Amino acid sequence: MKSTKKNDENDNPRLPWHALSTEEVATFLEVDTLKGLSDAEALARLEHYGPNSLPETKRKPHIAIFLHQFRSPLIYLLLAAAGAAFFLGEGQDASVILVVVLLNAVIGAFQEGRAARSLDSLRRLATMKVRALRGGHEVMIEARLVVPGDLLLLAPGDGVAADARLIEAKAVESSEAALTGESLPVAKDTVRCSQELQLTDRRNMLYAGTHVTAGRAKAIVVTTGLGTELGHIAKLTTTAIEPKTPLERRIHQFSMYLVAAAIVLFFLVIGVGMLRGLSFNQIFMVAISQMVSIVPEGLPVAVTIALAVGVQRMARRGAIVRRLSAVETLGSTSIICSDKTGTLTRNEMTVTAISLARGERLQVTGAGYAPDGKFLAADREIEINGDKDILSLLHASILCNDANLIRPDSKDTRWRAIGDPTEAALLTLAFKGGLSPETTRGGFPRKAELPFDSTVKMMATQHDKLDGTRVFIKGAPEFVLDLCGLYQSRGDSLPIDADRRQMLRDEAEKMAAQALRVLAFAVVNGVPIDGRVGFDAFRGQAVFIGLVGQLDPPRTEVQEAVSKCLAAGIRPMMVTGDHKVTGMAVAKILGIYRDGDLAYDGTDLEKLSEEELGQKIGQVSVFARVHPSQKLRIVEALQKSGKVVAMTGDGVNDAPALARADVGVAMGITGTEVAKEAAKIVITDDNFATIVAAVEEGRLVYGNLKKVILFLFTTSISEVVVLLAALVAGYPLPFAAVQILWNNLITEGTVTINLIMEPLEGDEMQRRPISSSEPLLTRALLMRMAIMTPTIVAVTFGW
Repeated sequence: MKSTKKNDENDNPRLPWHALSTEEVATFLEVDTLKGLSDAEALARLEHYGPNSLPETKRKPHIAIFLHQFRSPLIYLLLAAAGAAFFLGEGQDASVILVVVLLNAVIGAFQEGRAARSLDSLRRLATMKVRALRGGHEVMIEARLVVPGDLLLLAPGDGVAADARLIEAKAVESSEAALTGESLPVAKDTVRCSQELQLTDRRNMLYAGTHVTAGRAKAIVVTTGLGTELGHIAKLTTTAIEPKTPLERRIHQFSMYLVAAAIVLFFLVIGVGMLRGLSFNQIFMVAISQMVSIVPEGLPVAVTIALAVGVQRMARRGAIVRRLSAVETLGSTSIICSDKTGTLTRNEMTVTAISLARGERLQVTGAGYAPDGKFLAADREIEINGDKDILSLLHASILCNDANLIRPDSKDTRWRAIGDPTEAALLTLAFKGGLSPETTRGGFPRKAELPFDSTVKMMATQHDKLDGTRVFIKGAPEFVLDLCGLYQSRGDSLPIDADRRQMLRDEAEKMAAQALRVLAFAVVNGVPIDGRVGFDAFRGQAVFIGLVGQLDPPRTEVQEAVSKCLAAGIRPMMVTGDHKVTGMAVAKILGIYRDGDLAYDGTDLEKLSEEELGQKIGQVSVFARVHPSQKLRIVEALQKSGKVVAMTGDGVNDAPALARADVGVAMGITGTEVAKEAAKIVITDDNFATIVAAVEEGRLVYGNLKKVILFLFTTSISEVVVLLAALVAGYPLPFAAVQILWNNLITEGTVTINLIMEPLEGDEMQRRPISSSEPLLTRALLMRMAIMTPTIVAVTFGW
């Protein structure tokens, strides 16, 4: 290894590590998999690759934010007027103009004072200590000192400090939700993968920013710092161009028209004045007054107040706004890209179906971990106390299970899960059936176990009683069924023939097609666990009990919220890290996916060109198993098609898309700090319905702003007409420039407060979204101005 210091993403080795064998990885990185790197070699590599951290970015100085506020055609116009007034000795007028300009700049800087801290949050993920093997000894080192070639030793609860290739794995599971969007822990192994696999399917890799939830592992660090997937996301986040809001674009367009009108008016007044024989200085100040009068100086203040009021209203409905401009943008939203887990669903796995080996399907009501629900057969409630098959299934659900449920207490009124969500859902099922997990486990203590093995997708636990040894098996239906020579029916064990075996396979497939996560249960009597033989000891002797189907249930209020979106012309779209079948099933229930719509996963998306994606994206309702750069691509494709995009997210993987979207919406409960810093709005209850409520408030803000603009611009135009009419008619000038400024900024500013505070009218969510190309002054507003302006002028002159 070279010793030249480089801290560059491209200097980190980036190979398809998942497609290499463990021996090839170790050889390439020149590391002994038994001893690890020596201290000297680790130090040399640290010099070469740099620390395992993300580079700090310079924050924008406050003075730069302040000066940025002067970049507006309206401001240029006012500064030009002030300069001309000073030149002509009208210091008072010029001073008032400058005060107005400075006041607007201060308000704007206060509004924009949002520091980009996404990288800071990402960097905090690396401020941990890790166990590593160096020189044959286990040591604790800071995560920033980890280098490519280091051997990491990982146990449940350990965070992963860098991207690493597994070389030893015993029943390892990793939580990758924050990075990939995968809602459940992912089983890991050391088997070489196909090179074409997406990030979510690379089972032999661990990634920075994730953590181990089960098992023990040894892994070789392959990339650090910016070379990691986390570093790649950091780069995407910081390079994502934040688009101008619709309001900013409209005001800029409006300002350009206003500047052009002011310049034309300026020369018109000069010409009329010269024809009347007025002195140049006198007519020049009249022209300056006209220029000032056409500019609604109170508009920036009114906009800021309107947005601030919108912030308060949204906060009362559970949406915390981190940037004022997002208020109006959310009201202009035409598409909402929403994550599935926790936003559209409860993020609480729930058993909804049971299929007994005897051939009977049962439904289970209730949602979440709270044990409130019933067992139904053909939509009729049944009693399970005397049903031996159901009781056997519930006992297996409790005993072959490593999770726990926490009951409500004074600090938290919810039922909460500790451990794997799918196992916690099984405990809730037992509660619904009248069994206590604590009592059952106390009566049947665990004597031995076979931990979950990702290669055979099963686990087993042994429980000894006076009537002998009993082993419960839980796992994937095809593997559990393969061990079984018998099935349970009405408490009896009967041989499984070919027809029965096929029937059980078909039943498992039907449940899976309904987007249920299916687990099979079996019991073995009289055969103890032998760790040397493993599951093969039970082959042909296991008794199949039944199947359990689980689903992360949709939130009850989301379906109504989706209907509101559709009525308001807003298209909801699911963008999830889960499987396509699961996403489509939930989307169908909620009304997001309808007949004729398309659903793509990350692999499908990768095959589409930019042109093809632009043509198809209007028909897609579900994007599944997509990685960060693909989420970013989806947002950009929607924006190119003219959509105003709101994007929800909670993980590190969502940050680039949140930053690029017109409105990034982060989850307040499950959201990572990275997602919150990249977003403009944070919702406190992680609920899609709250986003829809915030859209309604955003539409109210924009509606009230249109009223304010109508009022301000009508009065400004009226001032211009009055001044011009007085000049043409030979009357004394009715206003000086300073009076115009005072009237526009103070008098009109106070009057607009009532318009800004207008409440909801009730039909906000029946209107179509405001087109991103719609100007600030629409035809309807111009027609109203054409009626109001002559009326104001006539009253002013007393006609």
